[in-house]
Amino acid sequence: MRPTREISKAAAGTGPYCRGVLDYDLEASHYDRTRGGADRARAAAGALLELVPPDAAVLVDVACGTGIVSELLAAPGRTVIGVDRSAGMLARAVPRVDAVVRGDATRLPVADGSVDAVTFMWLLHLLEAPVVEAAIGEAARVLRPGGVLATSVDKNSANIGADTDVGALLVAARREFGPAPADGFERVREVAGAAGLEFVATSGYVGHGQGRTPRMWARMVRQDFSWSRSAAPERIAELCRALEALPDQDVKRPDPVYKLAGFRRPGRAPLTTSP
Repeated sequence: MRPTREISKAAAGTGPYCRGVLDYDLEASHYDRTRGGADRARAAAGALLELVPPDAAVLVDVACGTGIVSELLAAPGRTVIGVDRSAGMLARAVPRVDAVVRGDATRLPVADGSVDAVTFMWLLHLLEAPVVEAAIGEAARVLRPGGVLATSVDKNSANIGADTDVGALLVAARREFGPAPADGFERVREVAGAAGLEFVATSGYVGHGQGRTPRMWARMVRQDFSWSRSAAPERIAELCRALEALPDQDVKRPDPVYKLAGFRRPGRAPLTTSP
């Protein structure tokens, strides 16, 4: 049995505000199965590994969830530590990851300058802008010189921004009704720079099983999006009618292509490192 350690309640996550966050303790039992499963995890891990230094000895995967991606970040000589606020998710991650810690992205239970890589997969889009800034700043704190933060960016924009008939309607609606995404690439790049991290590169992957039909999108607009709940009801009804008027109502549109970005802490790592 690999170790699970809890930290204080304040750091465990009753504080930072997230947008429309699910109860991940309840989601844990079926999360992998309903989010693209192993195919999506392999694609996501592959994109992260394009940005993580191959010789990274200590990697902290923040918001690791069930560990389905974390375990694929392992390599000989590398310790992977999963951090998540959800005890239910961490219970699933225990057999997959070298060590798991209940914690928060804005207060990582890790010493200054002690890790070679920090990964944020499917995290920043859930956070309000001030919390994104705090999380990136915290990643910068724990990275060694030469260490890299690899994070997903523009996640929801990728979901709605595909070059399809559905995408054309949703992109226009998001511009009209929605707030600027907190995980927008340019914004994340600016915040990372302010935290002392240099942009390195981007990577990407296909979100297997994440394509949706027009009918599904209309239902999500009515029920799931915070921006649709705050918009004028007649405008949302108009958007849903337009979605439901599209051809091939039950044909899924192409899977989205998600983007990741890597940011490096300047300097050279010591010749010898230890976890």
